[in-house]
Amino acid sequence: MLASVYAPKDFKRLRVVGDLVARCFDHITPYIKAGISTGEIDRMVAEFLHSNGARSSDLGYQGYPKSICTSVNDVIVHGIPSDDVILKDGDIVNVDLTAEYKGFHGDSSRMFMIGNVSPRARELVQTCQDALNAAIAVCAPGVPLSEIGKTIEAIVKPHGFSISRDFVGHGIGKVMHDDPQIFHFYDKMWDKVKMAPGLVFTIEPMINTGRAECKIDPDGWTARTVDGGLSAQWEHTLGITEDGVIIFTEKMA
Repeated sequence: MLASVYAPKDFKRLRVVGDLVARCFDHITPYIKAGISTGEIDRMVAEFLHSNGARSSDLGYQGYPKSICTSVNDVIVHGIPSDDVILKDGDIVNVDLTAEYKGFHGDSSRMFMIGNVSPRARELVQTCQDALNAAIAVCAPGVPLSEIGKTIEAIVKPHGFSISRDFVGHGIGKVMHDDPQIFHFYDKMWDKVKMAPGLVFTIEPMINTGRAECKIDPDGWTARTVDGGLSAQWEHTLGITEDGVIIFTEKMA
């Protein structure tokens, strides 16, 4: 039996928290431009969640000190927001936002391109989003979990980008991180594990312009590319239905 399998009534609650996450992104997007600090973005998110009766799932998680992760340029994941990190023209930044509302978690991340971004950076960001969308499209009951990584590889490799193997997607629902792990590269160990109705998980590919490996900053959280190459990530929280897949972290109509 897979972990992170939920009933239809839980899907309604997951849809509500996912909508809240999407609305939070829509709220902060106009402000994410050159001159803003990642610390200010963090405070905007915290205020939005509080005003909507929610909380950050990240804040305090294993000692994490902020409400979101902000990963700029060569940071793969878990960049810590700071008033000292000011976004500038040409930067790319990932904002990773997980909220808890009435006992359920929604996890999503988006890329933002600041001003005049290089063609290669723009290609990286678009390819990563394309890979996420393609992976979501193959999700359905009976499909092996390995199809996710296989699909992402097929999108990413022709561009010459690498896929981070140090971080994975995950089950989610009443807890922020649960089984199963979701690999963003093909691994035959997942060939025999099939998606089933009620399964809830994230897909969140991280792809780099250079090598796949990472190094961790002294803060114990910030993971950077080992060669200084750029990194991009997109993420959604998903649920498997009887006949396909639902994206929870999209805004409700």
